[in-house]
Amino acid sequence: MSEKSTETLEEEHKQMEILDEEGKMRSYTGFMKWVITAICIVWAFMLMYFNSFGAMEALILRAYTLGFLFLMAFLLFPASKKSGGKRRLPTIWDMICIIGSIAAIIYFVSIYETFAREWGGFHRTDWNYVAGAVGTLFLFEASRRVVGNTLSIIAAVFLAYIFLGPYIPGTFGHGGFTVTRTISTMFWGAQGIFGIALGVFTTFVFMFVLFGAFLKNSGFTDFVNDLALTIAGSTAGGPAKVAVLGSGLMGMVNGSAIGNVVTTGTVTIPLMKKTGYKKHFAGAVEAVASTGGLFAPPVMGAAGFIMAEFIGVPYTTIMLAAVIPALLYFITVFMVVHFEAKNLGLSGISKENIPSAIGVLKSKGHLIVPLAVLVYLLVIGTTPTYAAVFALFATILVSAVRKSTRMSFRMIIQSIEDGCKAAVAVGVATAIVGIIVGAVTLTSLGLVVGNNILNLAGDSLLIAGIFTMVISIIMGMGVPATAAYIIVATVSAPLLVELGASVLVAHMFAFFYAALSNITPPVALASYAAAGIANASPNKVSMTAVRIGITGFIIPFFFLFNPVLLFDGSSYSASILAAITAIIGVIALAAGLQGWLLTRANIAQRLILFVSAFLLVEPTFLWDLVGIGLLIGIMAWQKVKPTKAKQPKKKKETADPMSDNGRVKL
Repeated sequence: MSEKSTETLEEEHKQMEILDEEGKMRSYTGFMKWVITAICIVWAFMLMYFNSFGAMEALILRAYTLGFLFLMAFLLFPASKKSGGKRRLPTIWDMICIIGSIAAIIYFVSIYETFAREWGGFHRTDWNYVAGAVGTLFLFEASRRVVGNTLSIIAAVFLAYIFLGPYIPGTFGHGGFTVTRTISTMFWGAQGIFGIALGVFTTFVFMFVLFGAFLKNSGFTDFVNDLALTIAGSTAGGPAKVAVLGSGLMGMVNGSAIGNVVTTGTVTIPLMKKTGYKKHFAGAVEAVASTGGLFAPPVMGAAGFIMAEFIGVPYTTIMLAAVIPALLYFITVFMVVHFEAKNLGLSGISKENIPSAIGVLKSKGHLIVPLAVLVYLLVIGTTPTYAAVFALFATILVSAVRKSTRMSFRMIIQSIEDGCKAAVAVGVATAIVGIIVGAVTLTSLGLVVGNNILNLAGDSLLIAGIFTMVISIIMGMGVPATAAYIIVATVSAPLLVELGASVLVAHMFAFFYAALSNITPPVALASYAAAGIANASPNKVSMTAVRIGITGFIIPFFFLFNPVLLFDGSSYSASILAAITAIIGVIALAAGLQGWLLTRANIAQRLILFVSAFLLVEPTFLWDLVGIGLLIGIMAWQKVKPTKAKQPKKKKETADPMSDNGRVKL
């Protein structure tokens, strides 16, 4: 790569090392550094080969994947803060964890063929259960290190429920299960640790995370943010709009809310603050935009692939269903920051500090090709794995077109390592959530919860939807969105289906709220990460983020009752028409939230804007006409009688946020 781009990437990796230390990820020097790289290369090529050209028993491949996850978790994530930072060698406890967990995986792989072939007459020795117990216990330790205490405690509670059932009174009690039966379900069956969640990670998600790492290191991040600058940088509140566009576009690829915050947010949040936005607002904008990437096609994190597997539809169906809701979400956020800028009298970035659109497309426009290859292959029906593999190789080839983006051999290896490290958290989360799914299946907890909610909700889909929303947000607190979605989909989605929602709608409903738990207090991971960068109160950032991202909380109820917004059971023309009126509606919603449309809105005008927004988002022709009429009425009102007395005071001229050091690369 060119000297300039290499320096840029090295700086990004230094920033990531700092963030890794904050996130407890350990780094090594000397021999162990090369060991980590070698593990990543072997892991990446093994999954690439067996998911594309080779063949291996599904559960065996999942077991190997879990083995690699164990290695990476115990090598990279310390057991405590004292054993973190840079090291030459892992600790003794790390080695015990590695030896014990890998021994369990080796035992599983060595006898699984016999176990599967002679399932009914297989002699289950004590060693079978010892291996299962050891593997399960070390999975909890890996989860504690990598994902955190919250998900590990939830999994432990579900596991304890299996044994405590006889002591629980009422409908939630059950007869209880033996330790051997529990281990058989959790470790030796396809409904526990090695279930669908880990299977989807092994088959699809890992390759997309790896593709995202290659795309980022090719310079795609710079291209996206430069493109965002050309589109919105010079408009009112330009840096905030750049954050929305840049984080949204990056989120479409990597599907990680926190990943977006800690990469794009390190530049966009300071720029927003320097422009004149309050620090909690700047952090909230970045958190909301980054969270939207979780349900924005083409890559919707791990949950999109798991949803497709759960309901048995092609991934393209999930992608298409998410298009309109994601579009409405990002338009709302974009317009909120625009109206806030108008309210505060903020200007944009001076034009001399913004790259020309032609220049950006000429120098880095070729980097859009891998993403186009990915989308094309998915649309024509190629499996997601093949699409990701071909897109990955397309990234390497296309980046070589220009010297400034060309990936050297060192950067290819670095991309493999970055992708593997980024995949560990998702992989461990999908493995530990298998224990939760296994417990729900074994105890029929999902049926019990569903029946209880059904008794409370009666025949009301609305009340059932509210219960599902609350459960999704609560289960998502401090938990990766993928894990939260799996838990809620297992428990609540069947209930929504029973009350009349389609399977796609029910699962998409649960997924949206699981994703939004990243910004929902009291535990909001994306908001907390953004608050740290903005040096603002986490709770204040979270509350502001909920207000900015309010569309995400509203839209699911509209498509719950009318799935036209998901292209589910309706014509394309009806869905597109509904999308157009809904877009007008969310603009009205943003105006009502910020108290500004053409000019500052008074209380009466804001209330009417809210009514107009809800009528327009509801895909009914009559309500659309009424909503548009109300919106036109407010615009005429503000034209004829603007609220001059309440106009914001003219602010002093502020320095261009980019003028100190020239154009800043995001």
